[in-house]
Amino acid sequence: MSKSVSVGAIMNIVSDPNPEPSAVGSDIVLQVLDLKPAGNRYTFNVSDGKSKLKAILPSSLSSEVVNGNIQNLGLIRVTDYSLNDIPNKNEKYLIVSKCEAVSAPLDAEFKAEIKSENAGIVLKPKQEVVTKSAAQIIHEQNGNMAPTARMSMTRRVHPLASLNPYQGNWTIKVRLTAKGTMRHYKNARGEGCVFNVELTDEDGTQIQATMFNEAAKKFFDVFEMGKVYYISKGSLKVANKQFKTVQNDYEMTLNENSQVEEAVNEAAFIPETKFNFIPIDQLGPYVQQKELIDVIGVVQNVSPTMSIRRKIDNETIPKRDITIADDTVSDFQGVSLSTVSKSIIEINPDSPDSQKLKSWYSSEGKESNMESVGSTLSPSMKSGSMYADRVTLDHITSNPSLGEDKPVVFSTRACMSMIKTDQTMYYRACKKCNKKVTEEPGSGYWCQACEKTESDCRLRYILSAKFSDVSGGAWFSLFSEEAEKIIGCPAEELDKMKSQDDSSDFQLQLKKATWVPHVFRLMVAPREYNNEKRQRITVKYVSPVDFAAETKLLLQSMKA
Repeated sequence: MSKSVSVGAIMNIVSDPNPEPSAVGSDIVLQVLDLKPAGNRYTFNVSDGKSKLKAILPSSLSSEVVNGNIQNLGLIRVTDYSLNDIPNKNEKYLIVSKCEAVSAPLDAEFKAEIKSENAGIVLKPKQEVVTKSAAQIIHEQNGNMAPTARMSMTRRVHPLASLNPYQGNWTIKVRLTAKGTMRHYKNARGEGCVFNVELTDEDGTQIQATMFNEAAKKFFDVFEMGKVYYISKGSLKVANKQFKTVQNDYEMTLNENSQVEEAVNEAAFIPETKFNFIPIDQLGPYVQQKELIDVIGVVQNVSPTMSIRRKIDNETIPKRDITIADDTVSDFQGVSLSTVSKSIIEINPDSPDSQKLKSWYSSEGKESNMESVGSTLSPSMKSGSMYADRVTLDHITSNPSLGEDKPVVFSTRACMSMIKTDQTMYYRACKKCNKKVTEEPGSGYWCQACEKTESDCRLRYILSAKFSDVSGGAWFSLFSEEAEKIIGCPAEELDKMKSQDDSSDFQLQLKKATWVPHVFRLMVAPREYNNEKRQRITVKYVSPVDFAAETKLLLQSMKA
């Protein structure tokens, strides 16, 4: 293979802007000039000694620059590329999808001089010659390009890893590996609908695609789970890490002009849905994180279906709890999993993991006395991040603007220092949906959410208390199970103590709960009271102090 610059290569690139990878060959060797970082990718110029092109190195190849393989003034061999128009730019950019370093940096930029008496090519440094841009070359060739060259842009499939927001025309061949439900929304700009899909190509690379309104209506019935499609005329943008569900720096948007065509009889070339199963006894670190995970297990128990009211739109939806087990542990007990609109549930999947689990359960699992995962996790593990984002209370109270844009979450260690005994500490709740019920004398308790009357109800905590640490104090709002951990008894028991003629037991119970250290996961958000904005600090999770973890945290802060 040649290790010298391929003079005239840029003219060939312009003539064939989107070749098949197999047609590129190994004879495109170009010099890298003006290499600069641009976010998580790099921009540069490529030169063949006669002409130059602006180029982009995608994030998938950024490591080659970081590792020093590709350097300014060095040579690279381009093995896959596309020449595209960049939005809001008047020039074409060479998108280098695949390349390899050929040589270390040269002493200077090379210019090519062709001598008439010699068919060979002489490379001389710093020789001033006129270079042409891609636009100039295209203009000169516009009327002379052969018909076969103009027709060379047949359907070329791009790997997902090579896509980036700067590419113009591309076509991908992907399998639909996840499909969300059609969701309807209403905001200041009006009403609309949206749904998401996850796509996987033959390399196993995944990307999330979103469709809104007309595009959502157009493609919702077109996309079917497991089928393979050719997709083109979409757009890409940097993925929002908070909401992305696949490992890709970008996410795709399809509009009503995008093209989606089923690849008939070609499904075998695209891999099936890939799972990364997490054993049940290793779920702790994922609790209260936004990462979606995969689990596989044998169904142990199925509860009856119940109705719950969704907070976001007050719509009543069905809910059912199931208990599953694998060869590490039984159910979650204090650590629960929830499905979302894009979750996939496969019953009796035909996979090696499924066969292995079935074999274990048939031979020994169904006779085993399995423990609950909750019993093996420390409180800090259940909370997922009780020892992350640790702050003192004055960090929250001295920053009244915290949470104005969106709620923020912190961890802290504090003690309850005061609780008002004259406040309403609990409410009557429906035993099925936990919503507030209204007492109907002689007939029971009416639940508006369930639209039925039950003969009994239960009490659930809803209270406010002051908590203090070395920096100061703040008022927390506590609910149900988290309040019970602080008070030390269920709401029904506290109510019985309070209703006695002698309320000394009630007072003693609250006194015992004060000045006991706990670790809290707090959510801070604004609230409006009498036309005045105030902070609302809500306890999302509380656990006893894990002194080993606290000691480790203190040692880390001392070293910092």
